[in-house]
Order: sequence, then structure tokens, then C-alpha cells
Amino acid sequence: MDQAQELRNLVKKNEIIKPRARVITVTSGKGGVGKSNISLNLAVNFAKRGKRVVILDADFGLANIEIMLGVRPQYNLADLMFLGKNISDILIDGPFNIKFISGGSGIQELTNLTKEQIYYLIQKLNELDNMADIIIIDTGAGIADSVIDFILVSEEVLLITTPEPTSITDSYSLLKTLSRRDNFSVNDTSIKVITNKVNSTKDGLELFGKISTVAEKFLNINVEYLGIIPDDPSVSMSVIKQKPASVLYPNSTFSKAIERIASELFEESVEVHKNKGVAYLFANLLRKVR
Repeated sequence: MDQAQELRNLVKKNEIIKPRARVITVTSGKGGVGKSNISLNLAVNFAKRGKRVVILDADFGLANIEIMLGVRPQYNLADLMFLGKNISDILIDGPFNIKFISGGSGIQELTNLTKEQIYYLIQKLNELDNMADIIIIDTGAGIADSVIDFILVSEEVLLITTPEPTSITDSYSLLKTLSRRDNFSVNDTSIKVITNKVNSTKDGLELFGKISTVAEKFLNINVEYLGIIPDDPSVSMSVIKQKPASVLYPNSTFSKAIERIASELFEESVEVHKNKGVAYLFANLLRKVR
């Protein structure tokens, strides 16, 4: 039996494993738009609501989440795959009992995994599905294969953009790259847009309109609007202090906006998402990159 068939069998097995975490993938067309900050503060808000939350920092090599929290992980996802570490070894504690996993450089080496390593990884990620209610994947920025591959296998994607012309253009480029992939299905992936660093609700809606209009007209992709996050100096101050803004400045306009977005995501009925879990996502990811 070849490895592609092995992966298909693993996916089928993972479909019947319960409980499974809800996986939310956060991405952007370019860097510097606040993607990692939004990921971290959404995690804090979900945790405040009693959910067990894990962030996977999939921005490989940049380690934004650990820098924002001021910690240096001893182990990362690559150690889970190649050094025999357990999930408990690579889970790092964050505020409000959130956990995060540093991606390391592991995903670039997925094509070199042996059959035994594949089984080991999927089994360990099954454990993670049982340990978390929500898993937030903070991807890299742009249209690199490592970013696009994550989006392709995700059921729920948050696309972060700002009013900067380059951010708008790059958001469209990301959607265009997705649309050109044979294995992309608009029916399987829900893409929600968050407009960050805007001055007003009106500006946020206009920004979303620019993206949604061209995406629907030229790419046949429908995107949803999740809301705005105003430009707020408390965000940069929280980064300097290496604490989430939702913790340091809970009454700031940024924190209130994140709270509204988290509430909308939190209140979505369970029927909206199949919640196949992170093990299922990685099984599909491994199948695609191979």
C-alpha cells in the first residue's frame, strides 16, 4: 500500500474520532496587518468563555506568538515529528490557560516523513483534538505554498486586511491563488474577512466591499464580513510589554472589537462547522504536500 493510500485511510479513521476541536485558520495577504495579534487575542477571548484553546504558530521561522508572549519554547512541532516528543512536551502555557505550539521548521520537511512518522504525527494530533475545544492556526503571510496549503485544507478561514492599498491587493492575490488551485472548493471553505486598523465602521464596510466585489466578480468566491477592528495604540504597547492587549487593556477599542468578533464566532451554531479536528486537517495537508 502506497503512502497516499495510507493517508486516505488515516483520514477515514479520523472522521469517526470524537471529540474533535474546531479549527480556525487566520491568514493574510501580507505581513504587518495584525494577523498574529488578532489570533492571540481571539484565543484569550475564547478562553474567557471557558473554552480550551490552543494556538499553532504556523508562521514558520518567525515565531510571532512566542515573541508576543515573551517566552522561548524548548520544543516545537518539528520535535513532535522527528524527535519523538509528546504533545504535552510542546504545549506552552499562555494567559487564561491558553496553550500554544511553536511550529519550528517542521512543515517544510513533511515530504520527507516516513510512514511510521506519519502515523505517529496523526496519533499525537488526535490527542490534541481531545485536549482542545478550539485550535487557532496562525499561518504565515502571503501566497507561499505553506500558507496556501493550510488554507486549502481548512474549513474556516479568517482573512485579515487593512486599508493599505498593498494589503487590499495582496488579499485579492491570495484569493486569486486559491481560486487557481484545482483542489480548492468554495463549498468546503468558509472565508470571513476582518478589516483591521480602520477609522470607522463605514471605512471597514467600504474596505470589505472592495475585496468582496472583485472576489465575487472575477474569482467566483463569496467572502463573509466578520467586522472591523479600529486602529488603536494599545496594540503596539501590548506588543512591547509582551502581553495580549485583551489582558492589559480590556477596555480599549481594540479589545472591545476583538470581543465582539469572538462573540460572533462563539455564538455560531455547531451545525455550521463539522469540526473535523486538527488531526483530520493535517492528514489532508500531508496528502496534498506529498
